[in-house]
Amino acid sequence: MTLFSSPRIAVIELYGMLGQPQRTAEQIRLLQSLRENDSTRAVVVDIDSGGGTVAASEYLHRSVKKLVEKKPVIAFVRGTAASGGYMVGCASSKIVALPTAIVGSIGVISIRPLVYDMLDKIGVRVSVTKSGRLKDMWSPFRESTEEEREREQALLDEFYEQFVRIVADGRKLPVEQVRSLATGEVFTAVKGKEAGLVDELGDLDSAIDLAAEVSHAPRRVRYVRPRRGLRALLMSRVATAMVEEVSIQIEQVLQRRIEYRRPR
Repeated sequence: MTLFSSPRIAVIELYGMLGQPQRTAEQIRLLQSLRENDSTRAVVVDIDSGGGTVAASEYLHRSVKKLVEKKPVIAFVRGTAASGGYMVGCASSKIVALPTAIVGSIGVISIRPLVYDMLDKIGVRVSVTKSGRLKDMWSPFRESTEEEREREQALLDEFYEQFVRIVADGRKLPVEQVRSLATGEVFTAVKGKEAGLVDELGDLDSAIDLAAEVSHAPRRVRYVRPRRGLRALLMSRVATAMVEEVSIQIEQVLQRRIEYRRPR
């Protein structure tokens, strides 16, 4: 990131699925650098994300929360702030959203592909050697046992309660009120504002205006993005995005994952 000396409002973008390791690391470093940059008086986080992995969502939430300790952060929802995307927004000082934007999807989902029927049809068998009876509880090569399903549900319930507490704390709402909204469903920003999930309706300019107002900073805006590596410089933006998205999708299909994400 290029630092700037005169007081400014930084705008950063948080688009797409959360969880690709390199992208998450870059986003966190960017948030940390803005926290340490004294000339950045306020930050607008431009969100359009349906969420992602539990770890990435929480890590980004914590990073934004640390940033808020030093300066105002306004979350702007241009399209979707669902599940983990909404969790990140909850760490901000205020949430501004387009009236037609989608927010919410407070919940947890666990996804596992089961491939044993397909392997059986083509004559492939899988041999597993393990120590610890639950070591392969998320294997795609067999159905889960009742004990494994109970253990998995307990894990998801723990993540769910954590999500509810994060929203209640960030939005200054009673836990039971958040739990009544935490059905996994999404809301328009209009309905979300009525429920206390959104502060104001507006566009990106509205969010920047609010950031300038609460920070008493001049309305000088700087769009800040992670420093691009050699690979990204050699490839076009479209090609880079395509390669990253394909790699994410392949990784998701091949492994078990627990996510703060809106199902597609």
